[in-house]
Amino acid sequence: MKKTDGSILRQLCVAFLLLPLAACAQHQPDIRNTTAFKAMEPAKENVSGKRDTATFAAGCFWCVEAQFQQLEGVDTVISGFTGGTVANPSYKAVCTGTTGHAEACNIIYDPSRISYDELLAAFFTAHDPTQLNRQGNDVGTQYRSAIFYHNEAQKEKAGYYIKRLNEEHAYNRPIVTEVAPYTVFYKAEDYHQDYYNQNGDQPYCQLVIRPKLEKFKKVFKDKLKH
Repeated sequence: MKKTDGSILRQLCVAFLLLPLAACAQHQPDIRNTTAFKAMEPAKENVSGKRDTATFAAGCFWCVEAQFQQLEGVDTVISGFTGGTVANPSYKAVCTGTTGHAEACNIIYDPSRISYDELLAAFFTAHDPTQLNRQGNDVGTQYRSAIFYHNEAQKEKAGYYIKRLNEEHAYNRPIVTEVAPYTVFYKAEDYHQDYYNQNGDQPYCQLVIRPKLEKFKKVFKDKLKH
């Protein structure tokens, strides 16, 4: 349900189609209140100054980008595609659901200011990880929930929190988030980058991204950039 070149009709109808999604976006739980995350690993001293990368797919990458851009310690969020089999895919190709790729974001962060555990807490708050191959009205494998781990530590943490959240029944249904190794990431077209900040007046931004972003900022009010 997103804008591609010349798709004015989709933007006109979005106001009518996406109101239920905007409403349900307000009811995601604050995962940090679960027992699993109360003992999350804090940010560590980063003597080398080296940045790390987390790669998440959580539905529309416009939403994910806008949310993670708010967090203190996150330097850059890059929207793109990963997890599929087609090299150098276009947004139009990924939208067909035939490339195997998910819309995803590379989140480049400073581990001395925000930990991977905290990013996982944000990931599980930012979307509904119990929806299989969709987020609300965005339907298809390209909108699946997925964590693409860069090392064994990230893999173990992802598996640990999924297991604990399921055990605690943090959601009404089991988590279906895919945990897969990071392979290659294809940056999306330029007009997808920093989308919400550049296109805040669009219906999708107003009716879907904005309500999710406002809720996200309330949950992570102590971790926001100043």
